[in-house]
Amino acid sequence: MKTGFIGLGIMGRPMAKNLLKAGKELLVSDLNKEAVADAVNAGAQEATYAEIGAQCDRIIIMVPSGAISKSILFGENGVASTIKEGAIVCDMSSVTPVESKECYDGLKAKGVGFLDAPVSGGEPGAVNGTLAIMAGGDAEDFEAMQEYFDILGSSALLIGESGSGSVTKLANQVIVNNTIAVVSEAFVLAAKAGADPKKVYEAIRGGLAGSAVLDAKIPMIIERNFKPGGPIRINHKDIKNVVNTAHSIDVPIPYTAQLYEILQTLKIHGHMEDDHGGIVQYFEKLAGIEVKKFD
Repeated sequence: MKTGFIGLGIMGRPMAKNLLKAGKELLVSDLNKEAVADAVNAGAQEATYAEIGAQCDRIIIMVPSGAISKSILFGENGVASTIKEGAIVCDMSSVTPVESKECYDGLKAKGVGFLDAPVSGGEPGAVNGTLAIMAGGDAEDFEAMQEYFDILGSSALLIGESGSGSVTKLANQVIVNNTIAVVSEAFVLAAKAGADPKKVYEAIRGGLAGSAVLDAKIPMIIERNFKPGGPIRINHKDIKNVVNTAHSIDVPIPYTAQLYEILQTLKIHGHMEDDHGGIVQYFEKLAGIEVKKFD
């Protein structure tokens, strides 16, 4: 059984390599030819979207947006132009539930399964094969993809019908990004007041304020390391999807709407390729202080 993998970015490239290490025969595609060459050197075969559709029984997509996913599937010479009945497409990108449902319906008409299965865990999770996978779609398609999820992640759960995986990812992004913002605000306060941020972190991490976000981001912030595991660019897009989805179903989201404006400010100031721990830079600019190691 051949597997297609489309999208070899920060997350997709290590995910594809983990599939190769597990012995999967992989056909890959990406606009970045350096990333494709790297995957080919690891044992993959380069292919067009149409070739992937024609040859692969399982196809994974990991791209920046739902518009790109839809173009890959349904554009001219796209995957759906050649795909075989009985194949399964698994979109692991972070997109809106509406976009996921559109892909599901479009492929269902061709006798093809579709799962929306976005992930959480960032680049470290992609590299280590420890992603949390949240899926929406039909149970039989989820079961057929389980062996792939076992390679790529430490947990995978079918949430419900098509679109529910994407909804879950939006909820995840609300929590993660708002937590980073609140942690940033707190540590800017501590630094401005003269407290050593490293010691503040060590003091509070074992209490109720402790979290996976705190443990992942504060050591990076203190070291001024904003190399992206999850770039602000992607989180900016995800939070925009949250705002648009919430407004479409009449859910007020005052904290997340403010967060979107914070991310928009960071975009204007050229921080889109920073890790989302770089949200701290918004609060640092307001207070005129950096959260960093004491000399």
